[in-house]
Amino acid sequence: MDLDVAQVRAFVRTAEELHFGRAAGQLAISQQALSKRIARLEFLLGTELFQRGGNGVRLTEAGQRFLLPARQAVAAADAAVAAVVVTDDPLRVDVWGHLYAPMRTLAQVVGGTGELTLGHGRDLPSVTTALLRGDIDAAFGRVHPPLPAGLAHRLVRLEPVDAVLSENHPLAAEPALRPDQLRGSMLWAPGPLNRLDFLHRFADRFGIQNTATSVNLGLAHFLAEVMEEPRRFSLVPADVPLPEVPGLCSVPLVDPTPLYAWSLLWCTGNGHPGLDSLTAACAGEAGRRRWLEYDPASDWLPEPPTSDLAPDQNDLVADSANPRFTG
Repeated sequence: MDLDVAQVRAFVRTAEELHFGRAAGQLAISQQALSKRIARLEFLLGTELFQRGGNGVRLTEAGQRFLLPARQAVAAADAAVAAVVVTDDPLRVDVWGHLYAPMRTLAQVVGGTGELTLGHGRDLPSVTTALLRGDIDAAFGRVHPPLPAGLAHRLVRLEPVDAVLSENHPLAAEPALRPDQLRGSMLWAPGPLNRLDFLHRFADRFGIQNTATSVNLGLAHFLAEVMEEPRRFSLVPADVPLPEVPGLCSVPLVDPTPLYAWSLLWCTGNGHPGLDSLTAACAGEAGRRRWLEYDPASDWLPEPPTSDLAPDQNDLVADSANPRFTG
């Protein structure tokens, strides 16, 4: 059975949108043409892929089973074309975790990698959706499971994290703090804690029971809120340039030192020539700047529920001969 890639692409986009009109608009075809492509595909497969009714559009069980291999088929077709068609299109890279300034790390690796266009994704789920839809080529931020099938990532940087707090905090004069010394303080979070994987796991691991949620209106506003209450604190990667907030101090965390993991994320099968250049540049910069040093005896990384994102010493060695790996 030979599949028509245009029909499969129509199915994938409609399955992601669950709306024929929006899917047709994104494919730049009429809704009637979209419906015909899907009808032909269903006829060829001998089964319905969508349930259409008063409650909207839903995938049938067959459609659910077909979605992942259909995505892979479209990605493979796009990669095959990209392998032989010379393109000057810039690599489209998105970022998330804006409070922790991901652009400062990317800025150190993009030189010589070719032309890039940079976006501003909201969070990991929105960025993974954009990757799977082909709206972007790569993304940069903190990766944590579960990841949708069809995505790969490379660990780029492990960054020590400091505690930021008011000069009036009882522990502000300490030259360094153990994370468990903060148990009596309030962790101030820039959003719902269940959506902030790193802060959530830090609070669980070190017994921080007193937490509160704010709204992310930028780092300066967030740190000014930390300052309003002497027992509040939050966490910021050590190299993030802090705005000038009077009375704010930053204290290193030790025994163990929490590490914030930055990763490059892409869709398997993406054949953009700039992707290899970017991953190689990340590996080279990580080696030069020793970004991937990790000692389990003195450092702490959030323990993911599966082992595929938990680095060991072998995973943290950049392999410049094979720059794309899942680490």
